[in-house]
Amino acid sequence: MLDPARQTVDLLLFPRWLVPIVPADTILEHAAIAIEGDRIVAICSQQEARQRFQSGRTVELPEHVLLPGLINAHGHAPMSLFKGLANDKPLSEWLQEDIWPAEERWVNRDFVADGAELAIAEMLLSGTTFFSDMYFFPEIVADSVRHSGIRAQLAFPILDFPTVWGSGPDHYISMGTALFDEYKNHSLVNIAFGPHATYTISSKQLERVAMLSEELQAAVQMHIHETQLEVDQALQASGVRPLRNLRDIGLLNPRMQCVHACALNDEDIEDLALTSSHVIHCPESNLKLASGFCPVAQLLEQGVNVALGTDGAASNNDLDLFGEIHTAALLGKGVAGDASALPAFQALELATINGARALGMERQLGSLEVGKLADIIAVKIGDIRLQPVYNPVSQLVYNQVSDLVSHVWVGGKALLEERQLLTLDSDSIKRRAQQWSQKITGANHESN
Repeated sequence: MLDPARQTVDLLLFPRWLVPIVPADTILEHAAIAIEGDRIVAICSQQEARQRFQSGRTVELPEHVLLPGLINAHGHAPMSLFKGLANDKPLSEWLQEDIWPAEERWVNRDFVADGAELAIAEMLLSGTTFFSDMYFFPEIVADSVRHSGIRAQLAFPILDFPTVWGSGPDHYISMGTALFDEYKNHSLVNIAFGPHATYTISSKQLERVAMLSEELQAAVQMHIHETQLEVDQALQASGVRPLRNLRDIGLLNPRMQCVHACALNDEDIEDLALTSSHVIHCPESNLKLASGFCPVAQLLEQGVNVALGTDGAASNNDLDLFGEIHTAALLGKGVAGDASALPAFQALELATINGARALGMERQLGSLEVGKLADIIAVKIGDIRLQPVYNPVSQLVYNQVSDLVSHVWVGGKALLEERQLLTLDSDSIKRRAQQWSQKITGANHESN
């Protein structure tokens, strides 16, 4: 029977620890979160919560840490079906000899649908509740997002040449802006511009993207300064570094998401800081492709917001953002030559509040605060390999914990419960992935 003296809410969570991200460096013990609809309505002590609230759904989490859902700020979700297809090559060879030919042969609407579901399943199982994607057929990825209940920013690709999705920049922009209009007020899907890179799209088209982005107030995500070769070739061709060219065009601004940023000098960092542009750091993909090292500590010191992405599983080979946090923390120290660089809590911020800032969602997501959307994950750190627990944030960052994500809620709706996906059919996703593998492997054997 309901108690009229207590407020009724939809969901009450009682964890051992709570890491709200904001305020910084805060760990709450024996706190509770009350959720009504899709929002957090209270964070208080468990004793107070039991006195103030009642709910038909209460989840006790005595060995768990609660924190905001992770935000994967850059990837190519359908490319999960190319996971492990091409290895041990630098970026230019990897793209031109393996990935672009494979995409030309295999990518279609079914490939994108099956690859997107595979990627979303992996991300939910490892604690990601919001991902940014740049790939062909974004309208199909949007369907998978809506079906699964995860959130996404979909940056529709723009290139100077035809692809499986369109005939050229006019076609890409026409389809992408129509998709922007369709999802303008959607709760799960945001649409952004996705010019691929300065070496695949002309300055003329980038000027057009800058104009439309300003007009629509839409975000732009782009691969920028991924390798020193990219920068050297731009200097040889025009005498101007790519980032400076983007600044002159008007693309560097608070809506700009610069992916990779491995080949930066002091001038580049100053341009990023002065324009409030964001950097998306993809450490494991950059390491595998030997693309270079993003100077994360230096960027943060200069006031540049740095978020975290996995890139596609074809170059990573996973979409485990906790693993990315771990790598980013260690690599950041090595690149800076300073063991105090990128401390554990700051590394966690890259995949939470910084990701929300980069995607323009910091008022809604990225931290556990009253009034924000209830995108929350629980990590069970009672496992013996994580004992003893002196500091749960240290355990989250410096250990491998993605397989310990037990629960995921997006907007207060459970998408993962005790490691079981609730909105996706794991067996079907696995079966379809295996069918693609057999098809692609068989064709490769025939061609050889």
